[in-house]
Order: sequence, then structure tokens, then C-alpha cells
Amino acid sequence: MNHPTRVREQRTGGRTPMVWMYHSISEVEHDPYRVTVSPGRFGRQLRWLAKHGLRGRAMREAYTSGGRVALTFDDGYADFIEEAVPILAEFGFTATVFVLPGMLGGVNEWDPGGPVKRLMTADQIRAAAAAGMEIASHGMRHHPLPSLGDGQLVEEVAASRALLAELTGAEIDGFAYPYGAFDERCRRAVEDAGYRYACAVRGPQRPGRHAVPRRFIGETDNAFRLRCKHFLHTWRTR
Repeated sequence: MNHPTRVREQRTGGRTPMVWMYHSISEVEHDPYRVTVSPGRFGRQLRWLAKHGLRGRAMREAYTSGGRVALTFDDGYADFIEEAVPILAEFGFTATVFVLPGMLGGVNEWDPGGPVKRLMTADQIRAAAAAGMEIASHGMRHHPLPSLGDGQLVEEVAASRALLAELTGAEIDGFAYPYGAFDERCRRAVEDAGYRYACAVRGPQRPGRHAVPRRFIGETDNAFRLRCKHFLHTWRTR
């Protein structure tokens, strides 16, 4: 007998995929921004996907068929390659990581008062790509795009894509708006820079390939909460 969740997912081929949004996978005691998921919880969340016949995939693969949930990681934390990639590999899953080429090897200075988290170096980004993960852009330095002038906007969007392409030796298809903040000017800049898609955070007013809504996944998301989030996505995209 087919599981009802699996049946619903199989019928969504060609529709907007459900996109999960992560940030950091690590053990922390204090996390006021709620951006951290423990490795144990992350493994259980991926096991829930596998149990229900859902395959975690990078954004570049998420539109090709049903039975998939796109997994994305913002900010490019070093714990992506140290903690997330080995767990993803256990399940045969891939993911997209949105990195900041203007802050390679730096820290998350945009989160004052939160735990200091290291960002991936160039070598770690190349290692993630070699492991089958999609490398995508989060801008140069995590600036909110609507506040930037036209020249700064081009640097954050277009220059970051060029630097990552040079670093990885591959075309960069995806972008994620820092803080989820964007307007029509920002959307046009991302599209004009050649990105095939861009991720927002919550449900944007005009969703589309350059404003893809995502579902936040945190430490409190157990099997029941994941099932509810998946049901809501399926219902909204019918």
C-alpha cells in the first residue's frame, strides 16, 4: 500500500518543489537566531525523508521530477562540509550551499550576540563541490540587497557569481537573497546576471524561478512537524 505522503509527492512532478532552508549543522548551547540544527536532529530529519520515499536533492535537480525535496543551506558555514556533507552522503542526498565569496574563511559577523561560526574556505567549497553538492551564491558579504546602490548591487550579484565560477570551475546557477530581502530591482539584477533561479525565504508576493519560496527547518522540527509542513506545501501547490 502506498503511503499517502508518497502518493501526493509523486503527483507533483513539474510543480514547484518543496525547498527546505537550513543554515548551520552543529552542536551549540546558545543560538538566539535559531539557525543551528544538531547533527543528530539533522540525521533524523533526513531519515524522515527517506522513510517517506522523498529524496533530498540540490536545487539544480529539484525541478526535474516528483519525489524530491530540495535541501538548501545559507551562509556557507564550515560545518556544512564538516557535519552536513557526511550525513547527506549516508542517505545518498545532495544539497545546495549558498556561499559568500567575499568572506572566505571568515565568520558570521552579521549575527551579533550569537555563536561565532566559521565560514568555508575556498578549499572547503571545492571539497563540497567534489562531493556532489551544488555551490551557489549568497552575495559577496551578506548585505541586504534593497539597501544597496546600483553599483554595489551588481558587485554582490554578478561579481559573486563570477568569483564562484572561477573558484569551482563550474557555472553558478543559483542565488539566495541575504535575509530573504529583495524587491523588483534586485530580482531583475539577479536574472540579468545569468542565474537560473533565486531563493527567497517565506512565500514572496510573486513567487517564481527568481523568487522561490522556502520552508525553514530548525532544531524543533520533528516527524510530526515535517509531515505538517509537507502537507501544507502539497496543498498549496495543487
